[in-house]
Amino acid sequence: MKSPSELRIPLEAGATTALAYTADSSAFGAALVLGHGAGAGQRSTFMVDFARAISALGVDVVTFNFPYTEQSRRIPDRAPVLESCYRAVIASVHAQLPAAKRALFIGGKSMGGRIATQVAAADSTLPVAGLVLLGYPLHPPGRPTDRRDKHLPAVGRPMLFVQGARDSFGTPAELAPVVESIGPSTTIHVVAGGDHSLKLARKDPAAQAAAYDEVQRFIVEWVRTMTK
Repeated sequence: MKSPSELRIPLEAGATTALAYTADSSAFGAALVLGHGAGAGQRSTFMVDFARAISALGVDVVTFNFPYTEQSRRIPDRAPVLESCYRAVIASVHAQLPAAKRALFIGGKSMGGRIATQVAAADSTLPVAGLVLLGYPLHPPGRPTDRRDKHLPAVGRPMLFVQGARDSFGTPAELAPVVESIGPSTTIHVVAGGDHSLKLARKDPAAQAAAYDEVQRFIVEWVRTMTK
C-alpha cells in the first residue's frame, strides 16, 4: 500500500501538516477531509486505518493536525483557532486535489467532526458537498443537557452520523430527534455495541475489524450516493 503524500497547509499563524491518501483505481471523483479527535492526531491508528481503508475503496482522503497537535501540545486550541485551521485545510484541499473540485466532503472523529459542522454551519458558500461524522460528541459524558446541536440545522448539507450504540458522548437514541428535525438529508448509521471510538465491548480483533470494515464501506457508498 502506497504512502500518503504530505501537504503543507498555511495558517493565519504558522502552518500545519496534512496527509493525502489517494484513491486507488476504483476512484469515482470525491475527496473526504477528516479531522482528528481531541486526544490523538492524524497519525493515530484509528485515523490512519480509516484513511487507508476509505481511499482503497475509491475516495481520496485527507487528514490533518490541528495546531495544538502539530505543536505537540496536549490541550486543544479554542474553537476559533480550530475552525480557522479547518477552513484553511478546506481551501488548500479544494485547490490542490482534482477530486475535491468535483465533490468535497468534510468531517472527522469526535471533535474533528464537531468543528467541521461548525465551519459548515457558519459559511454556506464553502465548497462542501456533505459531512461524515464519526462519533459526534453531542454532549460531554455524564452531562446530557450540555448539548452541542443548536448549530446543526444551519449546516445545510447532507450529514452522515456514524454513532456507536453505547457512545457516552451521545447515543443514537439521543441523536435521533436532532437528525429527524434536520430532515431527510441526514442519516444515522449505528454501530451495534460500539463506543465513542466505534470499539466493541468484547476484545475480539476479527469482530472489531469487521465492524470497522462495515462502517468504512457504508461511508464510501453514502459518499457515492451523494455524488450521483
